[in-house]
Amino acid sequence: MKIIHLSDLHIGKRLNGYSLLNDQVFILNQIKSIIDAENPDAVIIAGDVYDKTVPPAEAVPALDDFLCSLKRYPILMISGNHDSPERLAFASRLLSQNGLHISPVYKQDSVAPVIMEDQHGPVYFYMLPFVRPAQVRQAFPEEETASFTDAVRTALAHMNIDYSQRNVLITHQFITGSERSDSENSVGGADNVDASVFDGLDYVALGHLHGPQNVGGSPRIRYCGTPLKYSFSEAKQEKSVSVITLGAKGEFELKTVPLRPAHDMRKLKGTFMELTDRSSYEGTAVDDYLHITLTDEQDIPDAMARLRITYPNIMSMDYDNTRTRTQNVIDGAEQAESKSPLELFAELYEQQNGQPFTSEQRDYVESLINSIWEED
Repeated sequence: MKIIHLSDLHIGKRLNGYSLLNDQVFILNQIKSIIDAENPDAVIIAGDVYDKTVPPAEAVPALDDFLCSLKRYPILMISGNHDSPERLAFASRLLSQNGLHISPVYKQDSVAPVIMEDQHGPVYFYMLPFVRPAQVRQAFPEEETASFTDAVRTALAHMNIDYSQRNVLITHQFITGSERSDSENSVGGADNVDASVFDGLDYVALGHLHGPQNVGGSPRIRYCGTPLKYSFSEAKQEKSVSVITLGAKGEFELKTVPLRPAHDMRKLKGTFMELTDRSSYEGTAVDDYLHITLTDEQDIPDAMARLRITYPNIMSMDYDNTRTRTQNVIDGAEQAESKSPLELFAELYEQQNGQPFTSEQRDYVESLINSIWEED
């Protein structure tokens, strides 16, 4: 059985004020061509379908067009931590009759397998959306569920999986030891899930992390990664589509098909004169999304606007020189002491959303932080 593994589409994402929707539609069309060439038995989308729980209006028809273009293939789609499971699962029971299987909101007995057949017999697909310990405790209050590992282990235990059969789990969690990117949220390691909970499964199709990677060196537990680069920490990653082939029980094959974006995401570094000299950029994709680091010792007046004459899609710019290196050492050593929790959260929010807090959001977060500190 051949399976296409996708995840973390983040449809509707904006980065540094730029809408990436056109780039997403471009790459989804490329994925559609790869799927048609591979002719799989199933297509998996392992969460973070949208970038926001309430996606922008233009993101919804983009997903609709993509799913409709794949109507000849069974699709298994779960919600991730960026999605609203209630919204994503709308009409899921009706859609499942036409081959589009969407994970329902997690509750007791909500993870029933989707069963598909090939020449070797049945393959059982279990769709486990992003879950937190509190959700699993609510479904199974008699179980000890203190951590994310406990939550996933408990959820799996109540699926009544027959491990003598071929089983595929689709889920959206952070597995201990995996490599994060800057664009992925973390809660200080508390969200870690130990890979041992997946022992005995034939394939675990993971979503959540943006870099394609196998977990613990095993291709049977895999993050396929995002189809596009969503932060400059991902600039060196090679994005791809994961193609899984399951033979008889125990037989497994993985291959990847590279993806080529409309605009790559790259970092450039040099002096202003070097980067604006025709010989340094001629023949390159100057319309890529760029982070530029200037090494001039003196700040260049109106540098961003002047660089955009040559590089129209600069997303961000900074300096690397004697002054900034000294300042970075000071900032790095004193960051925890010199910044309040509100300031740190505001920086994270701006990094994730490409815009600062509104005054209302700042007041709300400040009240939450104060109430938490009071409880402690």
